Amino acid sequence: MAGAEEGLAVTPWLKAVEAPAIAVARAWVAGRQFPSDHPLIDLAQAVPGHPPPAALLDHLAEAVRDPASHRYTEILGLPRLREVHANHLSTVYRAPIAADRVGITAGCNQAFCAALQALAAAGDNVLLPTPWYFNHKMWLDMLGVEVRPLSFRPDAGGVPDVAEAAAKIDSRTRAIILVTPNNPTGAIYPPAVLEAFYALAQRHRLALVLDETYKDYLPSAEPAHRLFEDPAWGGTVVQLYSFSKVFALTGHRVGSITASTTFLAEVEKILDCVAICAPNLGQRAALFGLEHLGPWVAGNTADLAARADAFRSGFQGLSGWRLISLGAYFAYLQHPFPEAGLSVAKRLADQHNMLLLPGSFFGVGQDPFLRLAFANATQDQVPEVMRRLGASLG
Repeated sequence: MAGAEEGLAVTPWLKAVEAPAIAVARAWVAGRQFPSDHPLIDLAQAVPGHPPPAALLDHLAEAVRDPASHRYTEILGLPRLREVHANHLSTVYRAPIAADRVGITAGCNQAFCAALQALAAAGDNVLLPTPWYFNHKMWLDMLGVEVRPLSFRPDAGGVPDVAEAAAKIDSRTRAIILVTPNNPTGAIYPPAVLEAFYALAQRHRLALVLDETYKDYLPSAEPAHRLFEDPAWGGTVVQLYSFSKVFALTGHRVGSITASTTFLAEVEKILDCVAICAPNLGQRAALFGLEHLGPWVAGNTADLAARADAFRSGFQGLSGWRLISLGAYFAYLQHPFPEAGLSVAKRLADQHNMLLLPGSFFGVGQDPFLRLAFANATQDQVPEVMRRLGASLG
């Protein structure tokens, strides 16, 4: 018999990709017991701080007894869900978006992976603002696609610079990727900035991949942009979205991709090979949410805005720590310590029973920063979070 088991060889691109960030952070507190008077406050992963509403749970309980809910759906999703989501997007952006331009995916991560696999091949490059959502960078590295970082601008609230992007485009550039509201910074990119990036992408015949997972938590009812008002948007925009946060469906894996019909036809090939279709029950849940949960969503959005205001006020009275940006689910903090953010995050976990993610998980040059996912906290936990951050100063 052979000796110690040896790992199978994997591709160099995959081997070079870092371990999943959330799993790394969770290992810092694995196996620990936390006292009731000083419990763990988990501000690491972006998850809703509430379960789905009772009406949605009842709907799922009924749906699970329907034999049809256990079958494949169409590759691009239930036709009714595509139609209702297209109508929702048309209302939000005040522009007509047809159902055949919407595809349903197994979460927004799958939407991103499929879109980028369709757009770029090994040796190509894309522009990605720093700091980035780590799963985006991981997937691009696995594909052998070069990431050209756009500089982080703390003094501009984390909003990337269009002129810098223009200077980094060459013949192998395939896409500009933007996330707004941003993960990890929470920054909300102004409409004028999005329109400038759109014009830049159009001039160079690039895709503008716009991840709007957190669009439901914008502070204004005004459209985040007017890109869909351009009849030619399908030649440039690939919009990504997730139902996970808005309806508290993170475990059901339901997202969407909105693009031209010709692009979706190519993406459909990828989806068919990976998961065939998004989970049937998750799609039914998303459809129920779109049709029935508007007031519930509005209430959650208001609650989250109040939590954001509480954190913003808390940082005004906290010395040492600097709030760089805040929005949607996240606050991005500059810590006051000489060591890297990874050491600071581990110390917060070890000594203060609080889990945040270090900026180094989100890209180069991010050692001075931490991401705080404030959506995970309850309103009454906000003062305790601020107290523990203050106590970390010694």
